[in-house]
Amino acid sequence: MTETIGTPRFQNKDGMTYAPTTAKPEPVCGPGEFVFAAAALDHGHIYGQCNGLIEAGGTLKWVYDPDPLKVAAFCRTYPQVQAASSLDVILHDEEVRLVAAAAIPSERCALGLMVMDHGKDYFTDKTPFTTLEQIASARAKVLETGCKYMVYYSERLHSESSIYAGQLIQDGAIGKVLQVIGTGPHRLNAASRPDWFFRKAQYGGILCDIGSHQVEQFLYYAGCKDARVAHSKVANYNNPDYPELEDYGDATLIGDNGATNYFRVDWFTPNGLGTWGDGRAIVLGTDGYIELRKYIDVARDPRGDHVFMANHEGEYHFAVAGQVGFPFFGELILDCLNRTENAMTQEHAFKAAELCIQAQNIAVVIK
Repeated sequence: MTETIGTPRFQNKDGMTYAPTTAKPEPVCGPGEFVFAAAALDHGHIYGQCNGLIEAGGTLKWVYDPDPLKVAAFCRTYPQVQAASSLDVILHDEEVRLVAAAAIPSERCALGLMVMDHGKDYFTDKTPFTTLEQIASARAKVLETGCKYMVYYSERLHSESSIYAGQLIQDGAIGKVLQVIGTGPHRLNAASRPDWFFRKAQYGGILCDIGSHQVEQFLYYAGCKDARVAHSKVANYNNPDYPELEDYGDATLIGDNGATNYFRVDWFTPNGLGTWGDGRAIVLGTDGYIELRKYIDVARDPRGDHVFMANHEGEYHFAVAGQVGFPFFGELILDCLNRTENAMTQEHAFKAAELCIQAQNIAVVIK
């Protein structure tokens, strides 16, 4: 059975500037009821973070970055925003409830601690940490302040196919989840990358960085509260000019409920592919399986968000682009307003980050 619904979505050649928008925004609050600010524009994911919050009813008031060129570009995209003269302007504005940020990965935690110290929730791009010590400090600060340290795991939260798959799993369409396989290929575009992108101490390593998406996805689909890393490895196969870059990584995890996970991440998307990465996932259950083709259906459909499923009732294809929306952002706003945990629990956000760092720390380096 095929359900082809929705309209074509734009494809983006560079994952660093990929910023989805929804065809069906669903505001959960009125203008001015949830004011937020943007800071640290080091990664283009800040645009996806802001798009999601604005579409859910958030009011973007301020932006700050020490680079005036980044601020000018941001203001062109969001003409309603005001450019702050310093980060302190944002931190001391009592109207601002949340700060969205996409700092250099190694600097994300320090910024988050500062934001929470000023009584504001923090919404950072992935990966949220590069060391286990940073996670420990963030856990302590959350307990101390009661503020949220939320994470933009965009490959699930900003993908309609991923969201729809989650709904199918929760409805029992494939039974109990036994295994999740994920692939997260990305296009390198080395010439367009900032210097920090190639410094391991700053980006954290490939399993810590883009592997964080995969770990979070596994925990969510398999319903795991915890997991252990059974094996992991990394390599620099084809980029000798950037010796600290890891262009390949994979890992195997075992969840606390017995579910297993294998994922592979890499920087080998070929130039001929119509999008920045052919991200996929296969979820095996006791009563069927689901395959996601998140960003493209190669040589058949340039749009993404394809969900394929087979179970005891039959075979299904759901093309869900433009149909599902991105409920996480509205749920996050309501969580911030009501101090609930419906969008994502704090422990889930931290556990995904912890496991990807553990995988990074024990990885076998392939020479």
